[in-house]
Amino acid sequence: MNTTFLIHTFWLSISGIPLTILITGAALLLGLPLGFGLAWIKIRKIKVLYPLAVAYTSLIRATPMVLLILLFYSTLPSFLNVIINKHFHLGIKVFDINPVIYAIIVFALIAIANLSEVFRSAILTIDPGQKEAALMVGLSPTQIYRRIIIPQALVSAIPNIGNLTLNILKGTSLAFMMAVPEITAVAKTAASYTYNYTEAYIDIFVIYFILGAILQVIFKFLERYLGRHKLKRTA
Repeated sequence: MNTTFLIHTFWLSISGIPLTILITGAALLLGLPLGFGLAWIKIRKIKVLYPLAVAYTSLIRATPMVLLILLFYSTLPSFLNVIINKHFHLGIKVFDINPVIYAIIVFALIAIANLSEVFRSAILTIDPGQKEAALMVGLSPTQIYRRIIIPQALVSAIPNIGNLTLNILKGTSLAFMMAVPEITAVAKTAASYTYNYTEAYIDIFVIYFILGAILQVIFKFLERYLGRHKLKRTA
């Protein structure tokens, strides 16, 4: 065990944390509103959009994360190059686009599909009588969703949103396959010069363990805070 390399690479790998958090946060910011919209489409069973939403959700959730990353990183740039440059002749250098953008797209697609099911199940747990009562007092459907359904659904969905966030955070370790310099990529690059891969993997494990523990504490706090807030409102 090379202790010097272990300590040096640990501090070196920490430099990849901001990028890991950026990808995770951006994926969730895109996934929350779009996931809710997808859930709404599936609950209301809107014609044309409903089968597309179901097919999208099933396809993304059934496809391994590694395969999605490989498909998008190897296929999407070539597809965009054909559309943008060969058809529209815009002269944009598609292959020079920062791979972080592709990573955010992949994880956002995963977040949207999974959050749609999280929100769908959370909304369906709300008593339909509340909606009927709100309609009777003159609230519009938009007001009902904004003031009654969404706040309650969010409280119910927090644990599952936390689990999904943790999975996306861990999944960003696969972004090294897209040449994204996140935690895993930094550690593996350092190990490639000296072949101290065992020490590098220990560093990766420790960093993700710490990040995961912090994330779980944050969502536990949110769950308790929103739960108390809900009780106060209903009291």
